[in-house]
Amino acid sequence: MYSSVSSILAPEKWPFSLEWLPKPAYMVGGAVRDAMLGRTREYWDLDFVIPSDAVKVARAIAKHYQAGFVLLDAERKIARVVFSQATADFAQQEGDSLETDLHRRDFTVNAIAYNPHTQEIIDPLQGCADLQQRLLRMISPDNLEDDPLRLMRAYRQAAQLSFTIEPTTQATIRALASRLSQVAAERVRTEIGYLLASPQGTPWLANAGKDELLASFFKHATAASFHQLAAVDTAATILAKNWQQLSVELQQYLRDTIKTTWLGIAKLACLVNSHPEVAEIELQALTYSRAEIRAVTTALKLFPQLKSSNMSLREQYFLFQEAGNTFPAVAVLAVAQDTLVGAMSGDKSLLVYSPLISRYLHPDDLVAHPTQLVSGKNLMVALNIPASPVVGELLTEIAVAQAEGKIATAEAAIEFARQILEG
Repeated sequence: MYSSVSSILAPEKWPFSLEWLPKPAYMVGGAVRDAMLGRTREYWDLDFVIPSDAVKVARAIAKHYQAGFVLLDAERKIARVVFSQATADFAQQEGDSLETDLHRRDFTVNAIAYNPHTQEIIDPLQGCADLQQRLLRMISPDNLEDDPLRLMRAYRQAAQLSFTIEPTTQATIRALASRLSQVAAERVRTEIGYLLASPQGTPWLANAGKDELLASFFKHATAASFHQLAAVDTAATILAKNWQQLSVELQQYLRDTIKTTWLGIAKLACLVNSHPEVAEIELQALTYSRAEIRAVTTALKLFPQLKSSNMSLREQYFLFQEAGNTFPAVAVLAVAQDTLVGAMSGDKSLLVYSPLISRYLHPDDLVAHPTQLVSGKNLMVALNIPASPVVGELLTEIAVAQAEGKIATAEAAIEFARQILEG
């Protein structure tokens, strides 16, 4: 285990030279833990503990390498240097020794230090033994109580590392669960986001729900909600076998600036109230963005409509217009609901949704992806009408008629609109 650490964490791979670190200086936290597990990272997330002048060291490195500098905590003397492919946090040692500092951390596996100058491993809390057993063990109940977000982090790290939580630690988390409500909602939301992002997180979200960690954040979530989460993962697998492109879209972020996937949106919809108006209030309290809230409420509203096997083209047109990019989340929720209640097997369920999914995935399909035959300005000039809501209504009717195959040219569209006005 030890030999791989110096190789994975070799200073030659860092975004700055080892010469900039004073002696002694220690790397701690997730980078050391992952190196001991043989896990490598494309993006470096490094944490250093320095006995003194931590902010001064960070500022000097940032200046020399023309990297970003952020003072994270002036009182505790913690600063971050942001490189293109890495971040490096520099923290002043807490207490009069490294060992004291390590004793203030959350779990033993995160309290292992590495001295890059000497390649020495410092492990006063037997974190290495817990790594080998793949166990998350708390350092003390007080440490969890000092920052209750650590309660949620246990579930997230267990999911990411495929670890189990040591029984006494699990019991302590349950006992302290109500303390999580003291933590700012956006910090909790970040941890939940990690768990929503992959199937490995689903059982741990269910555990967090069962252990009352989520009670103050998702007040309407029940045991059935967590079964539905697992059903969404199953549905995503079923859809991926039949439509690879849909699977790709489910894994995409809403936007570059919003790190929630469309699959995450579908899962989030399982945890909130099924009524979109109530869900919106819940999600606002959790400080989700407007785009995320809109996506969840749209998915909740539309997925029951997908079950109608006799939708007219007009109804399909309006469904796609309202769904937009949310359609993959709508589809996966519909399939998940069917598999959950046993209404239809996965394959039979797909027979109902297949025509709609095929339309969505076909970029030239005029029902799902209408092209504009005429603009509002074209209509105003041709029909001699003023700007008003009527113009928008005419454009909608033209798009529906085009989807139904009634018109196909600009001339026909204008004549169609004329007939509506005269009728």
